[in-house]
Amino acid sequence: MGWTRAKILKNLKDENVTFLRMQFTDILGHNKNIEVPTSQFEKALDGELMFDGSSVEGFTRIEESDMLLKPDYDTYLVMPDLVEGAGRGKVARLICDIANPDDTPFEGDPRYALRRQIERLKKLGFDDLSAGPEPEFFLFTLHPDGSPTTDTHDAAGYFDLAPVDRGEDARRDMVNALVEMGFEIEAAHHEVAPGQHEIDFKYGPALTTADNIATFRYVVKRIARNHGLHATFMPKPASGINGSGMHTHLSLFKNGKNAFYDPKADLQLSDTALSFIGGLLDHAAGMVAVTNPTVNSYKRLTPGYEAPTNIAWSASNRSAMIRIPARRGVGTRCELRMPDPTVNPYLALAVMLAAGLDGIERKLVPPPSIQRNIFDMSVRERRRHKIKELPPTLREAVTAFTKDKAMVGALGDHIADHFVAAKTAEYEDYRIEVHDWELETYLDEY
Repeated sequence: MGWTRAKILKNLKDENVTFLRMQFTDILGHNKNIEVPTSQFEKALDGELMFDGSSVEGFTRIEESDMLLKPDYDTYLVMPDLVEGAGRGKVARLICDIANPDDTPFEGDPRYALRRQIERLKKLGFDDLSAGPEPEFFLFTLHPDGSPTTDTHDAAGYFDLAPVDRGEDARRDMVNALVEMGFEIEAAHHEVAPGQHEIDFKYGPALTTADNIATFRYVVKRIARNHGLHATFMPKPASGINGSGMHTHLSLFKNGKNAFYDPKADLQLSDTALSFIGGLLDHAAGMVAVTNPTVNSYKRLTPGYEAPTNIAWSASNRSAMIRIPARRGVGTRCELRMPDPTVNPYLALAVMLAAGLDGIERKLVPPPSIQRNIFDMSVRERRRHKIKELPPTLREAVTAFTKDKAMVGALGDHIADHFVAAKTAEYEDYRIEVHDWELETYLDEY
């Protein structure tokens, strides 16, 4: 329904909601919130709540810290009891944009970065970007003290059923809670690795999809705890098994029709689709720092575990970074396969959209699609097909990002500067740490 201030106030009263959660994200994609009691509901809905931006990663300096929370009424929902826990009173949620004290949009708000790219595509005549993510996650057992382990409680594989898939009950509760919150779930199943799962929800407009990813991660983690489990979206929590990705299906719509579909073209892909793909390929090296933003992300992006390492596209096989699913017509789309679920969803969709739109504006033509399994090709064959590799580490990915003006521009200088600083520090912390592998390999040997 189309929520308004009056409708929300009435619903809060009718549902006997006792707390209203004003939610936003920091630059690293962590959910943040301020909860207010009934006495502050009207002030919150009017966008008059202030918070200390200097306390949030990458927002403001302490001398300019006051920030306003501007609720997006379309994101209003009452959280299910299953998520919040019975007996604590009902909690409702609104996702907020961040504004400066003078009501102007805050340049460091990740949601605003995505909004800017959506405005850009509309100026080019498109309706919106349709995005469909496929987030994967692991369910692990807990230590007696409640801290997570990397031990799974099942030995199931792709599409297995109970009793082999012992995460089935938790996964069903996650699906039920998400459906209650308005998600349209398309599929839920066990993934390749033991303890690994996937829940797919229906594609939607870019901003809605980013909001949904943030909500999805919270629900999955909360319900896993209800089952005595730890859910992690860490891309590669254990070596020797497949990691968790978040393949993202992308298409543009124009005048209500899929702009990627051309029934008369080769592969039935329009010039718009090809240029969008060309933009994704052209900016892949700079984009991956945002779509794969942790040190651990690059442990997943290695050959042999179904994760792409090469900058290429294909209409048939899954070894390429971009795959074109078989469906045509309204379902024509490209599947970007390197993102993982640790992303800030707003920034990730912003750079994906910026890359594709740059391809359209420059009328880029991608190289021919690769039909062979790229992992089986020799170095010489990959060179002949002009297939480049994605950056192998976060450090190299961040360096590529800083050199890509379109990707920096997609985030804006404020976010880009803080993002680069945070990720550089993260990599340096990792680089100087002594890891178990080093001790196991060198301590006795030398």
